Amino acid sequence: MELTAGEAALPRQTIPSPAQFLSELQRGENKQTTEAVYSSQDELVADIAAAYRDAIQAFYELGCRNLQLDDCTWGMLCDKGYWEYRQKEGVDVNEIAKLYAHINNEAIKDHPADMVITMHVCRGNFHSTWAASGGYEPIAEVLFGTVDVDGLYLEFDTDRAGGFAPLRFIKDQQVVLGLFSSKTGELENKEEILKRIAEAAEYVDINRLSISPQCGFASTEEGNILTEEQQWAKLRFIKEIADGVWQ
Repeated sequence: MELTAGEAALPRQTIPSPAQFLSELQRGENKQTTEAVYSSQDELVADIAAAYRDAIQAFYELGCRNLQLDDCTWGMLCDKGYWEYRQKEGVDVNEIAKLYAHINNEAIKDHPADMVITMHVCRGNFHSTWAASGGYEPIAEVLFGTVDVDGLYLEFDTDRAGGFAPLRFIKDQQVVLGLFSSKTGELENKEEILKRIAEAAEYVDINRLSISPQCGFASTEEGNILTEEQQWAKLRFIKEIADGVWQ
């Protein structure tokens, strides 16, 4: 991409987050396989973080200057049903949140200074459906206050994501408000979007805010239930609003 586009584009890559990878290794039948190799969770976490640091450096050497970590673990931790289910298993979900923050931080520490690393918190996006529901409040202090990414892509397209008050824990990160749904071709109400941007700006300086769809238009090969033209129309709509707010 760098060779083809030159300075006209910023080389960018999206990968699953370290916490997401750890979660996948420790759920269902994967857990037994993982424990056959790793008797110590600390050792597993250290190896995952080291592998990510190597991968991040490799991406950098290939020209990547903006790396996005996709992370569904935080979305699940926001879900009250998930919390209650895991607590019945004797699991302390607060400790899980701290573990996920730790592994993400260990994986991205000492990354090149001119490489931006962001994280997208996802609640599920398969074929216009969703997997988790709940506001950010239960994990906001850990997620927003301790995870050392440069920016956060946060879903706020429906009431399932709750209000903006949890953003009070944001430090100096950039925050991308996912106010637009990638699950439907219907355009959002412009006045309502402007109102919500103003509400978010009560917690984060508006110059550190921006807007986007809550997720991609095709998180899997099936894609979401909208046409290509509807996708472009939504992107034009987002740009129109952004140009008006951040002139």
